[in-house]
Amino acid sequence: MVIVMGPEATPDDLTSIVSVVQAAGVETFVSKGVRRTIVGLVGDVTQLDAAGLRGMPGVRDVMRVTTPYKLVSRENHPERSTVHVGGVPIGPGTVTLIAGPCAVETHQLTLEAARMAQSAGAVLLRGGAFKPRTSPYAFQGLGEAGLRILADVREETGLPIVTEVVNAQDVELVASYADMLQVGTRNAQNFSLLQAVGAAGRPVMLKRGMNATIEEWLMAAEYIAQRGNLDIVLCERGIRTFETATRNTLDISAVPVAQRLSHLPVIVDPSHSGGRRDLVLPLTRAAVAVGADGMIVDVHPHPEQALCDGPQALVDADLGELAQVMTDLPVLLGKSPAAAVAA
Repeated sequence: MVIVMGPEATPDDLTSIVSVVQAAGVETFVSKGVRRTIVGLVGDVTQLDAAGLRGMPGVRDVMRVTTPYKLVSRENHPERSTVHVGGVPIGPGTVTLIAGPCAVETHQLTLEAARMAQSAGAVLLRGGAFKPRTSPYAFQGLGEAGLRILADVREETGLPIVTEVVNAQDVELVASYADMLQVGTRNAQNFSLLQAVGAAGRPVMLKRGMNATIEEWLMAAEYIAQRGNLDIVLCERGIRTFETATRNTLDISAVPVAQRLSHLPVIVDPSHSGGRRDLVLPLTRAAVAVGADGMIVDVHPHPEQALCDGPQALVDADLGELAQVMTDLPVLLGKSPAAAVAA
């Protein structure tokens, strides 16, 4: 069961609801979004009077939700949500481009990549300061020094930053710099990390685990929502299959399926799914065409020298075509490029 609070609800209204529910021996989880607050109930709710709860001040609705992911479900929230990151919308009315280097290396390279991203229509800058890698000998990121570089580049470009956090103990540090926290595929079921980012007070991008079903992906989002944060963006980044021709297999069908099951925005990562520069633009077109709410794309001024994922990073010659895709295709689907909305 979930209790949906109206936008007019006061903190005292919320406290009263929580007190009544907990007095009945039911546990509560309060999750806040931009437009509504939802109280999730866990336990024996048969002792609760739904009609009585509906009559309490500030309550918009009380619903029984049959899916296991109660807070992120369309059953509880029929209209699809828009998440704002530093004033930039990600949601059903727009197609938002997030771009930048896979890893932060130097201030100059990050600034050049940010300028490249802007020229293609990006309104959010991605860059990894902490990099969980398959090999322990691969570049693991600059840590806090990388976060400082991202913050400096944000000041110079005006682009809000999206960056990955890999350990629960680092969440507070990363959140002090980032506009949006990213949970990567290798941590998609790191439940202590999901709970920590849920409590951090920042929007979260949750990448689908490379071996995760769509339900497991949504259950991971529920861990974040249950800790008080409904500002979650789902990212389909390719799953592991028997196919070896691409780095991962982009599950393009996951976009409309996840949008049907959940009210959360769904974006696509064409860079990590294809793993090759020549696949990024075709996969971006496919993602826009299927209704994705945004894209997260690798760009790098010198990919041959990149310390992380250079072969998939777009270069200057690709940016004009990417900009055209992000400008022309969304309007065919009744959407706007987020760059136009942000402007």
